This record gives sequence, C-alpha cells and structure tokens, in this order.
Amino acid sequence: MRHADAPAPGELLGAHYGQCFGCGGEQPHGLHLAARAGEGLSITAEFTVRPEHQGAPGLAHGGVLATALDETLGSLNWLLRTIAVTGRLETDFVRPVPVGTTLHLAAEVTAVAGRKIYSTATGRIGAPDGPVAVRADALFIEVKVDHFIDHGREEEIQAAMNDPDQIRRARAFEVNP
Repeated sequence: MRHADAPAPGELLGAHYGQCFGCGGEQPHGLHLAARAGEGLSITAEFTVRPEHQGAPGLAHGGVLATALDETLGSLNWLLRTIAVTGRLETDFVRPVPVGTTLHLAAEVTAVAGRKIYSTATGRIGAPDGPVAVRADALFIEVKVDHFIDHGREEEIQAAMNDPDQIRRARAFEVNP
C-alpha cells in the first residue's frame, strides 16, 4: 500500500542524492531524470537523451536507457517510504531512441512480499502515449541505511550526511526504522 506520508500525486520527487547519475542535478553528464508521484503506487518520469548519452551515432546507449528505467523504478520506493536497492532488472529494448528525444517513463509497484518489491516500467518516445522504446521488470530489496554506510566511500557518505537537503530526505524515511 502507498504510505500515508508518501508524496502527493503530481509532486516532484527530486533527487535522492545530488551526485546520482540518474537523478542528481550535480552530475554534469547525468540523466537529470525528473520523477513525479502518480496515483496509487505509480510514478512518471522523463529525461531528454543528450549527445553524451549516445552509444551508436545519434542513438541512446542501451546502458543509459537501462539506467533511466532503474532510476524510475527505484523512485517508486518514495511511495512506500522504504529504502531499497536493485536486486534484478530485466530490460527489453524495443526500438532505438534518438539523441534529442524525450523519453517518457511510467512505473508501478506490482507486488510486495516481505523485503521484496516487484515493479514494472515502460519508456515511450516523444510523449506519454508515444511508441514504446524500452520496458523493464525489476525486483528491489529493502535494506537499512547501514547498507550504504558499510559499502559506500566514506568521504561521499560524510558529505551526504552533512548536506542539509540530504538530511531532510533521510529523515523522510525515519518512520520505517
């Protein structure tokens, strides 16, 4: 179920970390993916494929598209008010995505079983009802914040812990110790 304190439908979720390649605004070559809460356990997101995201000439790199799907699916955890990491990401590449194209993504949680969160996403070219370019199914695993402290680099962990915006975001999850 959607957490009672989840962002309201239509609310911009913002970056979970400024240096995140998927959503962070401090990453010059990142996706700068912007996600919004939807109804129920759904979100929408979009990003524009820039020249630095290409693989084949003039086309988005498949890894960048997988990253966009992963970031979108991971953003669903804001609606559950839980911290989770990607356990599995199965991606289907349906059609090429040209540089300059805006990819419209939609994702939803399909099931939750204990620490496992199952979800699905679709990316469409040019508009929310445009042609399907990519799809993914994912499994996220709920973790404690210690996961990041134990496995992250100390200098980045300390910087995040001293960032007032990051502290505010972390406190949003204190309801689920």
